[in-house]
Amino acid sequence: MALVTTAGLVAAGLMATGLTGCADMSGIHSNASLRDASSLGLPAASAPAAPVAAEWWRDFGDGQLNTLVAQALQHNPSLKMAQARLARAQAVNEVAGAARLPQINGGIDLTRQKYTANGAVPAPLAGSIRESGTVQLSGSWELDFFGKYSAALESALGSVRAAQADADAARVLLASNVARSYFQIARLNEQLQVAERTLAQRQETLGLVKDRVNAGLDTQLELRQSEGGLPEARLQIETLKEQLTLARNALGALVGQPNVAVALVPPALSAIKSVAPAQAIPADLLGRRADIAAARWRVEAASKDVVNAKTQFYPNINLVAFAGFSSIGLSRLLDAGSQQWGVGPALRLPIFDAGRLRANLRGKSADLDGAVESYNAAVIDAVRDVADQVASSQAITRQQAEQRAAQTAAEGAYEIAVQRYKAGLGNYLYVLTAETSVLNQRRQAVDLAARALDTQVGLMRALGGGYTADASTATLDTPEKIADSAGAERAAGLFSSNSSVTSR
Repeated sequence: MALVTTAGLVAAGLMATGLTGCADMSGIHSNASLRDASSLGLPAASAPAAPVAAEWWRDFGDGQLNTLVAQALQHNPSLKMAQARLARAQAVNEVAGAARLPQINGGIDLTRQKYTANGAVPAPLAGSIRESGTVQLSGSWELDFFGKYSAALESALGSVRAAQADADAARVLLASNVARSYFQIARLNEQLQVAERTLAQRQETLGLVKDRVNAGLDTQLELRQSEGGLPEARLQIETLKEQLTLARNALGALVGQPNVAVALVPPALSAIKSVAPAQAIPADLLGRRADIAAARWRVEAASKDVVNAKTQFYPNINLVAFAGFSSIGLSRLLDAGSQQWGVGPALRLPIFDAGRLRANLRGKSADLDGAVESYNAAVIDAVRDVADQVASSQAITRQQAEQRAAQTAAEGAYEIAVQRYKAGLGNYLYVLTAETSVLNQRRQAVDLAARALDTQVGLMRALGGGYTADASTATLDTPEKIADSAGAERAAGLFSSNSSVTSR
């Protein structure tokens, strides 16, 4: 310990005398600023808004959907990739933690050697052939005086937490994509039913027109007009069947079992429960989303990397020791007289490195700026996402009310046009016009019902999809605290003036 203390005093003396002047970190800092809720115009929370349930898709009350989401969370390759990235980050964290602890190695060297007779080898070794051996334990421990390994460990831990949040975000996105694909299949199936009813209706109308032509009440013009509607209806049916097959394939890929969607029974849109939408952006939005949490943890990891880069400017003090046996002649290798040992500190201090350390610090500071701006972009996009979903949800509710009124009027007009045509009071063109209006309204009704469900799914995702940060990782240090605390006492406050990352 006396040797270690002496080495520490020597290091402090070298820094005090200015021998580290060529390795100067002054003038290098980060300029980015974190956006907070107030800067985005989010309302102050008088009471916390109700969080989204972790298994929010169950609120739609559809057993098939629940099964599909559960299968996707178990089998989807993209989610497994996110989990693999998390496992890798955890391994890197373990590596960083191991660097703070002593390292012990063992070695055995056995050699048969002929010594030179014309060199600086004394007799009787000169010109002889001898065996030599060494059996030794060696250890080293780099004393973390300036927080280098602590900062590296905290950076790795931030990366682990970011990877965990990324995995949670992937889970939310996967569940929402499965639900949206499921509702898309329901929409296409009901559109197909509308198209099939249209075909049947036009076949009935064609029979009526043929009867009127045979009775001399209509001409070939009305007959050809009626016949032309059948191929158009069949074309629409085939188009919808193709889209339905593609949607099933997409859902099978999301679930990770391509054949699952083939046997799927599409639900009726009216049978799916509606989820009450949020009416405003919650004030605690930034804490609800996994993608924002991941971006914030990357900011912390980048901040710790900056601290680690600053510690490179200070001395390394490494405590080394060895103990074992060494002898010429293997028969005496383990004798008491062959024992050897040694212990002492090793000091390394950067004096001139041609700007390598400053360049590294500039790079880490730039990485921190990039991480901060990436976080800001994620925050802004999250606010936009929720605002869009809330606006769409409210607009669709109003549109559905107007559409129902329009469909009622169109169906009434169609019935009147058909009755007038049967009575010979109107021509077939009126029937076609009224029929087109009815078909458009029926399609719009299906589309709006599906859009309402899709928007509800999008809103659940935008509100975080039930993400909840682990209690042990929920609190993040500010970048100023990170920069000021790591090694501040041991480095005599030399870090505190070099970080300008703030939260605004």
